[in-house]
Amino acid sequence: MPYVTVKMLEGRTEDQKRALVEKVTEAVSETTGASKEKVTVFIEEMSKNHYGVAGKRLSDQ
Repeated sequence: MPYVTVKMLEGRTEDQKRALVEKVTEAVSETTGASKEKVTVFIEEMSKNHYGVAGKRLSDQ
C-alpha cells in the first residue's frame, strides 16, 4: 500500500486538491503497479506563517 504525503502552502482550491489527488494516485499506480484502491494520498497544507525561505517567513514577504 503506497502512502504519499504532499506538503504545500495553503491557498489551493478544492478542485485543485481533488485533481492533485487523482493525478498522484494515477502516477503512483502506474509506476508501482499498485491498484488505485491501495494508494493513499495525504495533503498537508502549511500556513505562510509557518514556512520560511532564506531566513524570512513567506508571510513577511
